[in-house]
Amino acid sequence: MSRPIRTLAAAAAALLLATACNSASTGGTSEKPGASARGVTTDSIKVGGIVSMTTASGYSKKDTDLGARARYERANAEGGINGRKIEYLGAEDDGQDPARNLAAARKLVQQDQVFAVSPMSSVTFSGADFLEGQKVPTVGWGTLPSFCGPKHLYGFNGCLVPMPGGTLNQTWPEGLATVLGGSAGKSVALLANDNDAGKFGIRTFTKGFTSAGFKVSYAKAAVPATSLPSDWSAYTKEIMRSAGGKAPDAVVSVMQTPYNIGLFTALKRSGFTGVISDPTDYDPGLLAKDATRQALDGVHVLLQFQPFEADTPAMRQFKADIKKAAGGKDVPLNMHMMTGYMSADLFLSIAAKAGKDLTVDSFQKAASSFSDSGTLVGDRAEPRGQKESFGCGALVRLKNGRYEIAVPFKCYEPIPFG
Repeated sequence: MSRPIRTLAAAAAALLLATACNSASTGGTSEKPGASARGVTTDSIKVGGIVSMTTASGYSKKDTDLGARARYERANAEGGINGRKIEYLGAEDDGQDPARNLAAARKLVQQDQVFAVSPMSSVTFSGADFLEGQKVPTVGWGTLPSFCGPKHLYGFNGCLVPMPGGTLNQTWPEGLATVLGGSAGKSVALLANDNDAGKFGIRTFTKGFTSAGFKVSYAKAAVPATSLPSDWSAYTKEIMRSAGGKAPDAVVSVMQTPYNIGLFTALKRSGFTGVISDPTDYDPGLLAKDATRQALDGVHVLLQFQPFEADTPAMRQFKADIKKAAGGKDVPLNMHMMTGYMSADLFLSIAAKAGKDLTVDSFQKAASSFSDSGTLVGDRAEPRGQKESFGCGALVRLKNGRYEIAVPFKCYEPIPFG
């Protein structure tokens, strides 16, 4: 395993990547300009995905696959990429399991012979070293350190977990400051799962909220990551007296939906009346159950793309593409669709710039000076996106069973992350 990837993994996901260290194969085949690339023929480009469609907690990112399929289908309808159609094989389900993530990466490359993996969306990326070693262009949700530094791995909205020397996206703290009428004198409590990703999240968001002027009164990665707590009182009691014996102005959860439902329900029952926020619960499908809808009512959700409620040409195109890929049905939109769609979009945009002679080398050369603007995730640029996020986002609030824009989509100046 290469030293750069080992260094990144140690920062936030050493345990999850251990499997890759034991079994990832080394190096890929170097290419010369004009050489035949794996997965590329005269009229097609083969692409696959890796997505956590099933998980032990019931949380699913399955619609990531639909989003990617929608974008690839539109590309093909428009004539493909420099005359080649995208042969999208669909996404492998890694079950949010490190061993299955690596197995999926191996299958896509060694058996299916894909040129690229896009999308890749999971809380584990143990296949990162293998894909980088095989020089497979990979695009996904940059919430893992492996999207921050390796040459062939790209986050669709940049690197969201930067290493020292990178920058930190300030959308969340600046957005909540807007909701609260400013950050001066305001306190915030942060809670995450007790795993490497949770600990890293607490570290980064503590710095981000402090830099935005908040007092971080509570910051713990303490919730078991392998099982949902049946009793949240130990956490809510600490949070409710964390701001000098009083409740903080805001509670921020860096956890997935099943955990958020339990935590938010407990907070409300304990009398918390401040702002509650998380980065995952933007999904109309969650509103089907009364208990879930009540738990999430009033919650401000962080988005790092334009809200579905925005009326822009790009959003109208996205909705039309999703509807067509769903067989003409008006399916409820969710953030996972956007993850897949924009992962595919970034791959397609770089591949188009690479030209007719598509190889890994030509793709990488195109990426080395790639930029565009006005997308659903704001302005994009590579290789900057392999070191920092694109810095844009919004907050939506769930109110009376509907999402509404609380803080419009905009781009914020990132801060240095040391």
